[in-house]
Amino acid sequence: MALGPRLDLRQSQSLVMTPQLQQAIKLLALSNLEIEAFIGEALEANPLLEAGEVTRDAAGSEDIADSPREEASADLLMAEGRGEDDRPLDIAVETLDRDRDTGDGEWGSGAAIGMGAEGPSIDERGCGAISLADHLLEQIGPAAHDEREAALARYLIGQIDDAGYLTMSPREVALELDLPLEEVERALGVVQSLDPTGVGARDLSECLALQAKEADRYDPCMARLIDNLDLIAKGAFEQLRRMCDVDAEDFADMLAELRSYDPRPGLQFGGAEESPVVPDILIAEAGDGGWSISLNEATLPRLVVNRSYYLELRDGSANRESRAWLQEKLGDANWLIKALDQRQKTILKVAAEIVKQQDGFFRQGVSELRPLTLRNVAEAIEMHESTVSRVTSNKYLSCNRGTFELKYFFMSGVGGTADGEGGASSEAVKAAIRALIDAEDPKKILSDDTLVDLLKEKGFDLARRTVAKYREAQGIGSSVQRRRAKKMAGIR
Repeated sequence: MALGPRLDLRQSQSLVMTPQLQQAIKLLALSNLEIEAFIGEALEANPLLEAGEVTRDAAGSEDIADSPREEASADLLMAEGRGEDDRPLDIAVETLDRDRDTGDGEWGSGAAIGMGAEGPSIDERGCGAISLADHLLEQIGPAAHDEREAALARYLIGQIDDAGYLTMSPREVALELDLPLEEVERALGVVQSLDPTGVGARDLSECLALQAKEADRYDPCMARLIDNLDLIAKGAFEQLRRMCDVDAEDFADMLAELRSYDPRPGLQFGGAEESPVVPDILIAEAGDGGWSISLNEATLPRLVVNRSYYLELRDGSANRESRAWLQEKLGDANWLIKALDQRQKTILKVAAEIVKQQDGFFRQGVSELRPLTLRNVAEAIEMHESTVSRVTSNKYLSCNRGTFELKYFFMSGVGGTADGEGGASSEAVKAAIRALIDAEDPKKILSDDTLVDLLKEKGFDLARRTVAKYREAQGIGSSVQRRRAKKMAGIR
């Protein structure tokens, strides 16, 4: 066979990620606050888009305030719910790849699932507190000896994390700035003299030592205690008391003093980049005993196409290029409105299934959390697992038990329950372990083997190592450590 170049025609099918499909996938993963910022950018880029106002009547229905944009849309020469090629629109999240689809020109925050009542009002948990860095910078002027030291102290403040700890060693700072180590140490001393006491420490021991010095309690015995924090964690109090060479009463006072110090002094100030957690989904009990599920309207402005402005621009277009640009903007606007509307419906659909699956949690608390996976929800609502994953990312749900990330409700089963339902959620197991330990008799501390037996009586069939893992995950010590700690508490 002769070798040579030739042309062949081949027909094949492939999935193409159009810009519109990529944007739809991106929108699905954004939180309501991020969507609000996205809409702000879209309003600036597209003159045909406009933020509408939502009004409510006594029945709770929504409508659009009178506006010139409500003129007849027949002049747009587009049938409602159809694209430019006159195909019916089916904006499933997995197949949203049409170009320039158009619709009714309006998107808002009125969708909800349930029989009626509006969601509860939410108090935003953020506050306008000054950040730790700003608080420290305000004190530098009077504390530093000269401008050079003040400048170096300001640099060190920039290396302090939210908890108040220095993230770079003085040696690293000296090498980076090409300065003598002694000069950096002096500047660090200035930072460590600032309020709150303990800020600028390199580790926990130094943080506590700074607070002990401020309280005039940093004697050799306290220094020895702070230098051996690992023994406190292990509960080796008798060994520590001998090392400090004090009697039981003095040792109890030293422990009480140490526990009064703040291990994270910077957290009493707000972070500069901190933003409040605002729920995306609101859950409230409905009158019929079910649940009313709605999106948080406070973060979802209504988006509309200004039809009158479109007609005005179209009539004033003198050339083909202007009309093409205007038509493109119209298509972009209508496509975005439909994409946002589909995102809203998808979120509500996923949230409704989560509430259905975890009904026990919303009624009785964490002990009733069931094992739940993304696949369970995806199969129930007939969507792809990746779609459910995007919907539950960066989204928060508010109910009468607090505000929770949607991911909180997903967990695999642990062990098997006695009633044969196939396992319990890890959060339910943790709650049961903590409840048993909180109620234990100080004179009869529960071992992990005893916890296994007690949990089995409650329906949790778990191995001893599993119980130990969940106990340690909650910061609960072993039976030996708890016995020592409660013994010392009794001495005080």
